[in-house]
Amino acid sequence: MTVEALPYWLVNVPKEQWPSECPDFLVNVNTKDRGILATPDAQYRRQSWPEVQHFIKTNRIDLFQRVPSEMRRYLAYNAKLRKEYGSVMNFVVKERLHWSDLTPQNPTPFTDPDDIKILYNDWPYGVADKIVHLVVWTKFELEDDPATDDLTDTSRREIDDYVNKTFCERLSPENVIWFKNWKSLKSVHAVEHFHVMLCDPDPRFIEEITNGDVPLSAKV
Repeated sequence: MTVEALPYWLVNVPKEQWPSECPDFLVNVNTKDRGILATPDAQYRRQSWPEVQHFIKTNRIDLFQRVPSEMRRYLAYNAKLRKEYGSVMNFVVKERLHWSDLTPQNPTPFTDPDDIKILYNDWPYGVADKIVHLVVWTKFELEDDPATDDLTDTSRREIDDYVNKTFCERLSPENVIWFKNWKSLKSVHAVEHFHVMLCDPDPRFIEEITNGDVPLSAKV
């Protein structure tokens, strides 16, 4: 059987590890994810910093992809978390954020540091190696406009101010960009968060800002 003839659920899996049938966590994947999973890692091209900037500036965050084998690991691990914790959200709150509840100390965004935590994206997109993908988790709400499924102008301004203060004082602004997933693209619901991507940052700054965090994808 050639690589081209392989079903998507066998691609990037060593032959001696092939399952006899499609694993449950891959049965109902959507068309986009199925296409990614069917791509051999050797044929995948990581997305560059200019591409990352373009996707975000044009609000085409749906064009982000994970490396195919990493996508498989991501889906498998999320299925494991749902079985063990009931939901990915429960796991994130308990094991990653270590928050006992989601009630903000101050409902006004970005006023209390205890309402904010910066961590690595556990399963980052397949971007160039020099790009660091962080997630800013918040206990307070970042208001969406229900008519557009996007942030309100006020929320966007508040995030801009926070990102400029937190990241752009340590990196050149052209090496910092952020986005917030549309509700339809969120993998973790009910815990507010947005993404920050940094091009070639000082590793010491990343260790400082994340308090020495290590992404799950590097540990499991």
